[in-house]
Amino acid sequence: MAVVPLTLAISLCLVGAFVVFFLREHARGRLSSAERDSLLPLAEEKPRTVPVPRAPPGGPRA
Repeated sequence: MAVVPLTLAISLCLVGAFVVFFLREHARGRLSSAERDSLLPLAEEKPRTVPVPRAPPGGPRA
């Protein structure tokens, strides 16, 4: 019956991984929310910038 110790070892590894990921997400929970995280794939990688108009050389003429 070598299956029982193997199953137990795998189950304990999965429980440990769950606890680590849960604690990590709980500590980070104040910085983001599920709604914000779900919209991240739709965000642009580089935000668009609008160029600032420059004054013509010689300054304004009146």
